[in-house]
Amino acid sequence: MTRTKARELLGVQVGPGSGYNRNAARLILAEVEREHGSNAVDQLIRDFDL
Repeated sequence: MTRTKARELLGVQVGPGSGYNRNAARLILAEVEREHGSNAVDQLIRDFDL
């Protein structure tokens, strides 16, 4: 998954804020960490204020 795609998916998942969406956001972040490392995840967390 590219960082751009992850950013798009997180934008959709984080918006509503339900428990299901939080779990989906965690899965997206786990995929990003696997492919790009923890620095990329840290940046996404800062960008989306998670």
